[in-house]
Amino acid sequence: MEAELVALIGTGATTVVGLMVTDAWGQVKQRVVGLFGSETGADGVAGELEESRAVLVAADGTAAEDDLRSDVTASVRLRLRRLLEEDPGAAEELRRLVDELAYAARPPGTVHNSITGGRQGGPVVQGHTFTRLTFRTTGDTARDRTD
Repeated sequence: MEAELVALIGTGATTVVGLMVTDAWGQVKQRVVGLFGSETGADGVAGELEESRAVLVAADGTAAEDDLRSDVTASVRLRLRRLLEEDPGAAEELRRLVDELAYAARPPGTVHNSITGGRQGGPVVQGHTFTRLTFRTTGDTARDRTD
């Protein structure tokens, strides 16, 4: 097997297993099942993935966590290798899936905003798109100030 495909299989397995223990798994699972579905049937694949996920979730924070993650990753890697050996055309679908999932697998970043340059007399909102914002405040209002 080509080195590029071996790397793709490794990345795919690591990405899938990493997502199993995140909130994104509910959305990702169907894509993964679709990739493996023709191999053993969608119901069987979904069941095996959920069993693996349950093992990983239960092991979170325990001494066995790393070993279990490694075992599940190896299992997914073997399954991906078998898939690509049987259907070399599935490599492109796996590549697309890995590209899409890589974004979901990234840990959330930290955002820190600060406001400078004057006095703010009310709420400040930073973001991209806002609709129908309503602010109800009590206390200090422009009429109450005598500056």
